[in-house]
Amino acid sequence: MTREQAWELLTTYNKEAFHLRHAVTVEGVMRYFAQTLGYADEADFWANVGLLHDLDFEMYPEQHCVKSQQLMRDHGVDEKTIHATASHGWGITVEIKPEHLMEKILFACDELTGLIGAAALMRPSKSVQDMELKSLKKKYKDKKFAAGCSREIIAKGAELLGWELDELFTKTLEAMRSDEARVQEICG
Repeated sequence: MTREQAWELLTTYNKEAFHLRHAVTVEGVMRYFAQTLGYADEADFWANVGLLHDLDFEMYPEQHCVKSQQLMRDHGVDEKTIHATASHGWGITVEIKPEHLMEKILFACDELTGLIGAAALMRPSKSVQDMELKSLKKKYKDKKFAAGCSREIIAKGAELLGWELDELFTKTLEAMRSDEARVQEICG
């Protein structure tokens, strides 16, 4: 599946700027991790999984990670992509456990990108470029801040990866920094 095909599929079921921005952000984060963790030859696949991971969330939030499997099959998407995208709902809406490193990263980073994005909006710069780990940790500990971003899932994701929270935060911040200009260019 090309990026253009993935985008066309995503925008068939997602119209809201917030959801599209999140998809593009996670796409970039997944590409970054593929390239930095020795999976550069799979970077397009990792990125497409990031782009499509919330395919069903805007239209079918009550069937998240369940409906997307059907939608993707209806559009001829391969089973590897279907499994990978659905696995980020493990223990929440599906029992498809993240197995591959890429699936574990998606599980760990999905909620975290939302938290980092919300924290960036609170900064004078509105950017992750000048965000420090200390600042992010403070927002993470404040349960009222970005309350919809599950700290439990973020912690469970770090555990799945065998990473300390600081390592997950640092790497995800760097991933978002590396792709912020592209996200801004695509999503405004």
